Amino acid sequence: MKIGLVAGEASGDLLGAGLIRAIRERVPEATFEGVAGPAMVEAGCEQWEDAEQLAVFGLIEPLTHIPRLLKLRRSLAKRWKESPPDVFVGIDAPDFNLGLEKKLRKSGIRTVHYVSPSVWVWRAGRIETVRKAADRVLCILPFEKEIYDEKGIDAVFVGHPKATSLPADIDVASAREMLDICSGPVVAVLPGSRVSEVERLGPVFARTAAMLLKHRDDLNFITPIATAKLRPLIEQQLAAAGVLDRFCLVEGDSIEAMSAADVVLLASGTAALESALLGKPTVAAYAIARLGAVIARAIGLRNKYFTIPNLVADEALIPEFIQEDVKAGALAQSIWELLEDPARREEISRRFATLREELALGADERAADAVIELAG
Repeated sequence: MKIGLVAGEASGDLLGAGLIRAIRERVPEATFEGVAGPAMVEAGCEQWEDAEQLAVFGLIEPLTHIPRLLKLRRSLAKRWKESPPDVFVGIDAPDFNLGLEKKLRKSGIRTVHYVSPSVWVWRAGRIETVRKAADRVLCILPFEKEIYDEKGIDAVFVGHPKATSLPADIDVASAREMLDICSGPVVAVLPGSRVSEVERLGPVFARTAAMLLKHRDDLNFITPIATAKLRPLIEQQLAAAGVLDRFCLVEGDSIEAMSAADVVLLASGTAALESALLGKPTVAAYAIARLGAVIARAIGLRNKYFTIPNLVADEALIPEFIQEDVKAGALAQSIWELLEDPARREEISRRFATLREELALGADERAADAVIELAG
């Protein structure tokens, strides 16, 4: 069995690696080839191109990469048409993969799209693009399958990989000991993993910390720094707010930082789900460039929530702040209310535990079964 794969950026690489390992357990002779990151290569995928080739973000930036990406897509389609795989799996990166899947499907190759595009947020018409592109969609959120079922599109809910991979039992005391935090409440502050995110949210988050410290001087703040290039920027922002000496900055380990926290303040994204799966009361902010926000509103945002835990629960378990509502005073108030209400924090943690149970289905294994079945 030969399987073609295209993964976009680091998160897709991890999904792909888990899928490859699970398929290999069931079909030891299976081979894998395509666009892969280091995790997929380690799992046994022949790398034609690096997954980082697809790592472009936002609404405007990808436009400058269109010629290069179109050339890559044509090259991949030609190569697989000449030597067809038993099944092709496009992992996330819908703007790239759906077009490729459509080309391959027309040539008779069976196609799977792993991780549904956010048709429930905006560009609802994309569901018809999915219908034309994919023989099967692998959904990581339960309500996504319901949407596809209503449209008569083959979809399988496999669960979310992070719900299985993240630790279920958190040793808060050990996490704090490792971070040299002896006493007082802990707030983990995660302004994002990209420069653009940190530039927009970092100053507001720093001012939020300053406001909280005026009310309670024994607070501890911890920020995991996603990449080394972000450290000078984050330090500058904290110094400008007068709180640099009150922050513990650690290299990269966001799970450890969130595990030690009583409350988490973060840039909305995968971190919001991770925080919830760790059972941590969370406050989330989301802000994009002004032009991007104008375009997003013109396209039409359709959701009342933007964090995955709230979407799955259909309830505002995480206070959300978007664009012009991302203000230090509002963020500080939400965090303060959580810090001062242990019963509310406990209730949120219980609800997050239920969420984890709903999502922890063994995504790698279920995805592998769905791909193998389609490959025939």
